[in-house]
Amino acid sequence: MKAIDVIAAVLLVVGGLNWGLWGAFEFDLVATLFGGNTAVLSKIVYCLVGVAAIYQAAGFKAIQARWGVSPAVA
Repeated sequence: MKAIDVIAAVLLVVGGLNWGLWGAFEFDLVATLFGGNTAVLSKIVYCLVGVAAIYQAAGFKAIQARWGVSPAVA
């Protein structure tokens, strides 16, 4: 399962960078790389980023347990 965690993390970084570029420069990296924001490949990437976010949000506790990380106590 760690491979899925890494893939999800990479997709979230891609999504974050894309949103950062859009916010700062109105530049959509995914659309540029894959032929426009309505291109099939762009839509697939956008959907995968969304699924990765849902996966990370839904499985946050399980991911911590799998990686042997305990939440910090303040």
